[in-house]
Amino acid sequence: MPAGSEPAAAPDHAVSLPHTWRPLGPRIAGAAGGTLLLALFLAAWFAFDDETRARFTAIQIGTLTVLWLLGATAMNALVRSRVVAERDRLVVVNGYRRHELDWAQVIAVRLPPGAPWVTLDLADGETLSAMGIQGSDGQRATRAVRQLRALVDQPPNR
Repeated sequence: MPAGSEPAAAPDHAVSLPHTWRPLGPRIAGAAGGTLLLALFLAAWFAFDDETRARFTAIQIGTLTVLWLLGATAMNALVRSRVVAERDRLVVVNGYRRHELDWAQVIAVRLPPGAPWVTLDLADGETLSAMGIQGSDGQRATRAVRQLRALVDQPPNR
């Protein structure tokens, strides 16, 4: 039990602003997947003998390069997803799309069991996916939802 002069421990849902939530699982999968895919392409290339490598045309090599770049771009879109709570707004970045919301616009934060990511209910009746908090992150996602709900219930700009 803390002494009377010691501050009480901050609740699990208290965060200092600005605060950023990023998905952990997709970041690991994106980094590992991109690296493994590149390693696989390079290993396959160097496993070919000189005669086989000589048969590849520039178009075929370009196609493999473009496929890797498309995969890397898709992984980067998922990895860069985030939710940022600031004093005057909530910023949601999903892939290459950015949404800036006033706290008054967000009325609920939902992450039903089995859902891939958080859904924000907005005051205008719309919903917005927040891919920066992924359900696959388990307890980490649950804690993030609690923290975000606390901010929505008591916006920091009041």
